[in-house]
Amino acid sequence: MLRETDREIYLALKKEKEKQSATITLIPSENIVSREVLEATGSILTNKYAEGYPGKRYYGGCSHVDEIERIAVERACKLFGAEHANVQPHSGSQANMSVYYTVLKPGDKILAMHMSAGGHLTHGVAANFSGLFYKPSFYTVDRESEMLDYGKIREAALSLKPRVIVCGASSYSRTIDFSMFSQIAAEAGAILLADIAHIAGLVVAGIHPSPVPHAQFVSSTTHKTLRGPRGGFVLCRSEYASGINSALMPGIQGGPLMHVIAAKAVSFRDALRPGFKAYQEQTVNNCKKLCSEIAGRGYRIVSGGTDNHLFVIDLVNKGITGLEAQELLESVGIITNKNLLPFDPLSPKVTSGIRMGTPSITSRGMKEREMEKIAGWIHEAIEHKDNNPVLKDIKKQIRRFALEYPIYPAA
Repeated sequence: MLRETDREIYLALKKEKEKQSATITLIPSENIVSREVLEATGSILTNKYAEGYPGKRYYGGCSHVDEIERIAVERACKLFGAEHANVQPHSGSQANMSVYYTVLKPGDKILAMHMSAGGHLTHGVAANFSGLFYKPSFYTVDRESEMLDYGKIREAALSLKPRVIVCGASSYSRTIDFSMFSQIAAEAGAILLADIAHIAGLVVAGIHPSPVPHAQFVSSTTHKTLRGPRGGFVLCRSEYASGINSALMPGIQGGPLMHVIAAKAVSFRDALRPGFKAYQEQTVNNCKKLCSEIAGRGYRIVSGGTDNHLFVIDLVNKGITGLEAQELLESVGIITNKNLLPFDPLSPKVTSGIRMGTPSITSRGMKEREMEKIAGWIHEAIEHKDNNPVLKDIKKQIRRFALEYPIYPAA
């Protein structure tokens, strides 16, 4: 047992488990997987090498992992109504890389959402491979509404004539019109990639429109709202199936993580069950309630609200940066992350905002009533950021509260 054989790692894991149990996680890209997903992730499949694809492996002895990967692919296609799925990407970043690798050459142009408006590193940020290998341009949100301006996106697309247009975001709280993006891409002669890493679970539940009928490629992670293991996948039209498979292996990856693919299959099965939609509905209801409660305490919300599982708070009028707020809230037991505002004058390492989401706390059984308490603690902590006795009391309250909602309730 790890407890006896590697005390250092055992104790670090123990402390992390205790922290997750005694705190409130509001990072929208984090969630709590089922016991079955944990079981698959920690299974004997971690021993098996399986470069290649089912029936076409570079190693022998793959009959059982072939079966598992086929099941995962079938479930992914059924879940999203897709023509083809590849479940081998180790992450959402590699899922995006595989799409670029399939249809782009170095120096080709891509058009994507600016990071400060809600985009992601892999959408063309200079320090990322997507900004190093390709020629990115960016669209942003309207300065007043802080929502996507499809007219301006169309103008940019027609002017730039990019090879690929990327839609999807990591901190955009409004519904994305994939149909409109498809029309823009068609007019510009571009391929459309929809990155739904954050909203995949909402798409499955029918709460957010699906990009599958509109985009040639759809990339995603399997964690976040989908509530699976940490990993990625790609959906595409059948005409691109061979290309995306080759791009992933041997293009950018070697052996797939078969224990994670098994866990992905389990999470896809979970998402096909009726209770999954109710979970996603509660996640959004909780997010809207938390957002409104915080707004009611004098905080400005980017775009004025949320349609999904996350929102971003503007902290400029509170005399605290996003980084300071992140550290302050963590000190009392609320785990969240700093986030850029649209047109933010501060750097990504500091930021003027903070991002919050409700997938994890909803998985623990919290509902609207609990959102009122959480909003109150957030406000009290920021208002009394220099008052240690008050902060210590808030931390005690949060710890007692969090422990009432165990991550894994007793069977």
